[in-house]
This record gives sequence, C-alpha cells and structure tokens, in this order.
Amino acid sequence: MSTIDCIILTLVTGLPLLGALLLMAAPNRDRDIRWFALIVTLVDFVLSLHLAVRFRAEKIGIFQFEINRQWISSPNIHFHLGIDGISLWLVLLTTFLTPLCVLISWNSIHERVKEFFILMLILETAMIGVFVSLDLFLFYVFWEATLIPMALLIGIYGHERRIYAAVKFFLFTMVASVFMLAAIIWLYAKTGSFDFVTIQQAIHAGMVPGFIAAAPWLFLGFFLAFAVKVPLFPFHTWLPDAHVEAPTAGSVLLAGVLLKMGTYGLLRFNVGLFPEQARRNAPWIMTLALIGIVYGALVALVQPNLKKLIAYSSVSHLGFVVLGIFSLTQAGINGAMFVNLAHGVSTGALFMLAGILHERRHTYEIKEFGGLATPMPVYATFFLFITLASAGLPLLNGFIGEFLVLAGAFQARPLFGVIAATGVIWSAAYLLWVYQRTFFGVVKNPKNSALADMLPLERLAVLPTAFAALIMGVAPIIWLKAIDPAVGYILQPFSSLAARVVGQ
Repeated sequence: MSTIDCIILTLVTGLPLLGALLLMAAPNRDRDIRWFALIVTLVDFVLSLHLAVRFRAEKIGIFQFEINRQWISSPNIHFHLGIDGISLWLVLLTTFLTPLCVLISWNSIHERVKEFFILMLILETAMIGVFVSLDLFLFYVFWEATLIPMALLIGIYGHERRIYAAVKFFLFTMVASVFMLAAIIWLYAKTGSFDFVTIQQAIHAGMVPGFIAAAPWLFLGFFLAFAVKVPLFPFHTWLPDAHVEAPTAGSVLLAGVLLKMGTYGLLRFNVGLFPEQARRNAPWIMTLALIGIVYGALVALVQPNLKKLIAYSSVSHLGFVVLGIFSLTQAGINGAMFVNLAHGVSTGALFMLAGILHERRHTYEIKEFGGLATPMPVYATFFLFITLASAGLPLLNGFIGEFLVLAGAFQARPLFGVIAATGVIWSAAYLLWVYQRTFFGVVKNPKNSALADMLPLERLAVLPTAFAALIMGVAPIIWLKAIDPAVGYILQPFSSLAARVVGQ
C-alpha cells in the first residue's frame, strides 16, 4: 500500500476540521470566508476520488485504506479507520454534497457567515468519520459529534420555529444514542476491545460470554439509535420539523447524509454483528418499513408546504432502504445501498431547488405558486428533471435501486413486495402533482410574474446533482460493482443460519 493510501482516510476525514480551525483564526471577511470554505470542500472531494480510483472490489471481506493506531491505552481505544464497498460511496456522497451546500449558501447566509461555514466544515468531518470508523468508541464520538453542528445550523440559521426544531432533533437522536452506547460498553466489557472486526469475529466464533442471552437487547440498543436517525416509522416525527426550519444547506446535508448514517448503521452493526437477531426481527422491522413507505407517501400527498412534502418523501424513500436491508437478500441490500445514494443526490437537489424558491418568495406554501414555468423556465426544467429522478423514472438514479429493493422484497416475502410497489405509484402521484400545481397553468399570483430565473451560482450548485442522477441511472454498475461483493460478504453468515433452520 502506497504512502498516500495509508493516510488518505485521515486526510479526507480531517481536512474539513482543519479548515474549520483555520477559519476560527481568520478575519471576518465574508467573501474570503466563502471562498476558503468552497476551496477546502472541493479539495476534500478531489482527495476522496482517490478512494474510488484505488478501491479494489475483489478484496472481499477486507477493509481498505486502513489505518490503526493506539489512541487511548486504557480503555483500549484505537484510531482505526477503513472502508469497504458499502462505506466507500457514502464517503463520496458526503464530499460531493458539501461543496454544493457551500455554493447554495453563498448568497443566502448574510449574518454570522464565519460561524456558519465553520459549523459546516466540522459537520463534514463528523459525517465522514461515522462512515470510516472501525473502532466502536471512535464511531460513537463521530456519531454524537454530528448532533452539535447540525442542531446549531438549525437553531441559528433556520426559520421561525428553528429553536423548537433544533431541540427536538437533538433530544430525539441523543436519547436514542444512549441505548447504542450501553450496547457498545457491554461488548467492550465482554471482549476487551472496541474494534469492530475483533468483536465481529468473536461473536461469529461464539467466544463472547453471555452473548446469546444479551443479543436481543444488544440488537435493540443499536436498532433504536439507527431507527431514529433513519428515521423509521414511528420514530420519524422530528424530521419534518427539522427539515422545514433548517436552512437550505442544513436540509441538504440532513437528507443527503445524516439520514444515511442510520441505514448504514443498521447494515454495518445490526446485520453485521447480529445476523441471528437480524433474521428473527426482520418481519416486524420490514413491516415498519412498509408502513413508512405508504404512510410517508400518503402524508406527502396532502402537504400544503413544499419543504414538508419533500421531508415526508424522505420517510417514504428511506422505508425502501430499510425494507431492502432486512429482506436479507443480495438484490435487496444492493438496492438499499443504491437507494441511499440516489436519495441523497435527488432529495438534496430538491431541497436546494426549494431553497432557491424560498429566497425569492420567502414561503414554501404551494398555494402561493402556480405557472412558474413562464417566468422561470430554467428552474422549471431542473425541477422537472430532479422530480422524475426522485419518482424513479427508468434511466435516472431513482429507478434501479427501487427495482432491486422490490426484487429482494419479493424474494423474502412476496406480499411485502406487492405492498412496497404501491409506494412507487404514490411517489409519482405526489411529486408530479406538486410539479403541476407549482409550474403549470397561468401565473395567478402577481408576485410570481417577475421572479428571476436561476442565477449562475444556483445553476452551478444544482447541475452536478442532475448530472449524477443521469449517470447513476444509465451506468449503475459503476456503484454496484463495489457494493455487491461487500454485501455478499455481510450475507455469508445467513447461509449457515438458513442451513441450520432447514436442518431443524
């Protein structure tokens, strides 16, 4: 492994934090701060591309670009980072969206500009850290570290009810995380290690004392933390408030990355560490996912607020991810990971587009719009393209992931696949209907007659998401060729479990 391979994860994870520290000492010149934040995030994205170029999908069961150094001697805590085909693309999704968030915030943040971009850079480091940590203590530190900058972004830079939304977001996720912490401490007490690989090997070898009795509770401890973050029905109530009140960049990162921390955790820890419990609990978890798919879509269908509609669409789309994961099939989990990425791109773009409209009209109420295609043709074109991608139009990024999830659901439980398929219909209904009400017809509100179309900076922020949506739809193999072997490795224990069940 080359020198750059040995340090690349440290660089990608730590560069935004270093940028934030440098910004703290920088003078308060807003223009320079914006440019500095953009340069740091773009450099981080370029560095992260090294991961995709040098990643070797054929190295199954091995974490790549690994670094493992002693951090604290007692307790035994390591600075242990590494990625596989599952975490690779989530890291790139994070580094891809963050510079776009800097661009979309360029003209919308006017006060406390330095503090805003410091928080964004700290948040980027924390989010990347979650996806690359292989020490459970380090993972928990990064997991909790995401709460503070996101809560401050909502509470300081959000809209009218921002304090309520920030406190609700913080309390829901922090309280749920305590159960995960208790499970992590139990595992350390029994194994003497926080190392994920060590703990996984000990569990699979049956070398953890008292594990069989504790496994249901350990599974539930991790599950609660991740289910709230997803958020899975009925733990979703914090999400619409957080999205509606957050600034545009906050909504993009919340939907695009933070929710994926929950689905990543479900696959990495709940399925990876507790295969027997995952198999036993799959039916009721898939049922909650189905409720989320249908419920989120139906509530989105009746929303009068554009941003809240997009928020509830996330509840529905993330239900597909959880359904795919707990189908415990190759197709289902492959699809779940692809939906993760597609949702991050498409819904992130929808929140950017909603923010652009709010900048002009200072409202998200759908009834205030209508006929916007006339004064804003470029904006209407972008919105239609991203709407079709989110709705799952073939050859765009939303299609292949949902198709694979449904295939996996049909393999696991055909009835669940049938019910989940209705979610695709509902998503097309609420997305196309909101587009019709917002853009078609004549301009009835005189305030909309002279709205400015997309500015060059706004086009620059949204265009990469549209391009990514197209490439992901046309050539999904670019992503799936890394995801598929990693998913196959995670599913290996389920082959022995199935054989054992058949033998009984």
